[in-house]
Amino acid sequence: MTHPSQQHIAIIGGGPAGLMAAEVLANAGHRVDVFDAMPSVGRKFLLAGVGGMNITHSEPLAPFLSRYAERETDIAHLLADFSPADLCDWIHGLGIQIFVGSSGRVFPTDMKAAPLLRAWLHRLKSTGVQLHVRHRWLGWDATGALRFTSPAGETTLRPAATVLALGGGSWARLGSDGSWLPLLAERGIETAPLQPSNCGFDVGWSTHLREKFAGAPLKSVALAVTDIHGQTQYKAGEFVISETGVEGSLIYAFAARVRQLITTQGTATILLDLLPNHSAERVLAEVTHPRGSRSLSSHLQSRLGLTGVKASLLRECLDKDDFQNAAKLAVAIKALPIVLKAPRPIDEAISTAGGVRFEALDTGLMLKALPGVFCAGEMLDWEAPTGGYLLTACFASGRAAGLGVQRWLADGKTDLI
Repeated sequence: MTHPSQQHIAIIGGGPAGLMAAEVLANAGHRVDVFDAMPSVGRKFLLAGVGGMNITHSEPLAPFLSRYAERETDIAHLLADFSPADLCDWIHGLGIQIFVGSSGRVFPTDMKAAPLLRAWLHRLKSTGVQLHVRHRWLGWDATGALRFTSPAGETTLRPAATVLALGGGSWARLGSDGSWLPLLAERGIETAPLQPSNCGFDVGWSTHLREKFAGAPLKSVALAVTDIHGQTQYKAGEFVISETGVEGSLIYAFAARVRQLITTQGTATILLDLLPNHSAERVLAEVTHPRGSRSLSSHLQSRLGLTGVKASLLRECLDKDDFQNAAKLAVAIKALPIVLKAPRPIDEAISTAGGVRFEALDTGLMLKALPGVFCAGEMLDWEAPTGGYLLTACFASGRAAGLGVQRWLADGKTDLI
């Protein structure tokens, strides 16, 4: 049998998961080729870092894992071997310094993704990893060989093992277009449909609100959402009024629950707390305080600081009678109902839910139906809110797939490919 250190491994997808699998395997002595359909690797990684490269989160592991909801147990298995703390150590090993922001999010000191990716690619190349860009994977031919289109035409390859790290279905212009789904379906691989995650939602604002406040941030607010199981979650943060509805980090935190509600009942109602630092009793007292000759708008601004987009949202979401009713107005300030009608299109989403189900994989992330083929990253069926959770799981799954390949090769099972 060929010694494992001499095996040839193909990694398809040059994002964080694919590159991490490549690093693990190259460090173990394997010959590794990374293929990516785009003109360069890590494009979505770079774009995600434009507003500040949020690499992971510093919160304790238990609440960290809870962000993965139904897939908490599956992701816990991956993070047991490569935790958020391990990811921070790994970044330090690239010569990149990091810091923890006031929200607990972890960033490179310069807030940029490009220096990290450059240092990483330099290290990968030093271990012999070969990058092949403009190589789009087409699936397998009749003999089981990998098929690619490339600048030189169609090529085939028969590696000892393959890691698929093809991303989800969002940001198609950067290569994550979900075109791999039918290729796996043809092989009988169990997948879940791709859906938008960490996305905005349509509301259907009035012309007045849209023209005056589209792009306006809502800061120091909180949301409450009751999910399909009757469980209510309340979270403070901020989001943005968009042309079509709402978007931003606080909305993304509830995206999975909201999407499920819309799927099951047609719409989802979120409750917006415009003054989370004020008790309901205080709000009622201020609203009912005598206002003399002042208008209600001036009264709300004077007593509660409600102005601008917050005041306009009250008028937008309440009918005239309820707005003039002090008791109902006070309730609405603490729990303003906003009806969300539909998620924004998948290509506008930051990430996607759905993909290869964990049930189709063994503990080393190898497809049970395709021995020697492993999956990692966003193409797996999991989702998480923004805040570093997405990248952490992508890195960890790439490492897990790389280790899975090592173990499989060490067992001498390459004859099954």
